[in-house]
Amino acid sequence: MKPLKIGKHEIEIPIIQGGMGIGISWDRLAGAVSKEGGLGVVSGVGTGYYQNREFSQKDVADRPYEVQNFYSREALFEIIKNAKKISGGKPIGVNILYAINDYGRVVKDACEAGADVIITGAGIPSDMPKFTADYPAVALVPIVSSARALSIIVRKWKRYNKLPNAVILEGPKSGGHQGFTYEQCFEEEFQLENLVEPVVAEAKKWGDIPVIPAGGIWNRDDILEMISLGASGVQMGTRFIGTEECDADDNFKDTLLNANEEEIILMKSPVGYPARGVKTELHESIEMGTAPKIACISNCVAPCHRGEEAKAVGFCIADRLGDAYSGKLDTGLFFSGTNGYRLKQIITVKELMDKLVNGEE
Repeated sequence: MKPLKIGKHEIEIPIIQGGMGIGISWDRLAGAVSKEGGLGVVSGVGTGYYQNREFSQKDVADRPYEVQNFYSREALFEIIKNAKKISGGKPIGVNILYAINDYGRVVKDACEAGADVIITGAGIPSDMPKFTADYPAVALVPIVSSARALSIIVRKWKRYNKLPNAVILEGPKSGGHQGFTYEQCFEEEFQLENLVEPVVAEAKKWGDIPVIPAGGIWNRDDILEMISLGASGVQMGTRFIGTEECDADDNFKDTLLNANEEEIILMKSPVGYPARGVKTELHESIEMGTAPKIACISNCVAPCHRGEEAKAVGFCIADRLGDAYSGKLDTGLFFSGTNGYRLKQIITVKELMDKLVNGEE
């Protein structure tokens, strides 16, 4: 495994830890991954929940009220500062969904707070460079699901005289939201191993843009398979949930440790994309019509249209992810990739990185 170059940053071990929110990858996990030679990534989602909402200026029903509190600037600064301290000053990335309300403001906040890499998916981030113009050293990494999406982004970014410093190619086995329809997630042509080479070929048209596959990658063999197809590294999310440093509540970790393969499902989401997670009591309550009331307190994502889509699918994603972060088993939404059931024990990030590099399962 060769080091991964993203902008001016060299990542010793070519593994990016996926940004997982709410509060699954914040300072402890991201800092530990970077310390051990990968790229740790802070999730920019729901930072108002950080440290029991200490950095949220206004709460309603124990939830951060409105966009400015749900995406707390003060909390993001604190998370990045702590992550850098843990990492010993090594690069830290921040994942910021394009679909969120106040996207531009949160990107600028992350840059000002000291983020070294900004990663964005959940849509085509056509104007991403506009918000980082004052921070040319910050590397920009969009997430795509096809060569066509990469082509669109590159053409859109021409007006900013900017190319992606790398691109993450996320296949349909990842946790959380997918860049595919429900049906496409199961079709052969959309599986990650069949997407890598076309995206690598597209990336080469525009220069030396590293391609970083994600979704369903579990061990060293998987990493080497992706590299053999032309990838420069990989992104892994779910496996890092099974670490001591993961910021998730113990109940979140136990939910995955106790899940079987059939319980990890694709579900509808207020964001408009199918999402993958563990089937729990929440889904049973949605089917029975007894799920928690939808109030749209945090106003988190634009596609939800202030709670209208949440009502259509039966749950508020901000509230349910917030409950998962808080360890509430009856009302939490626990995202996982398809391999989440393979988690059997909690180990340290150092132990996990050693396994991924040296080939132990």
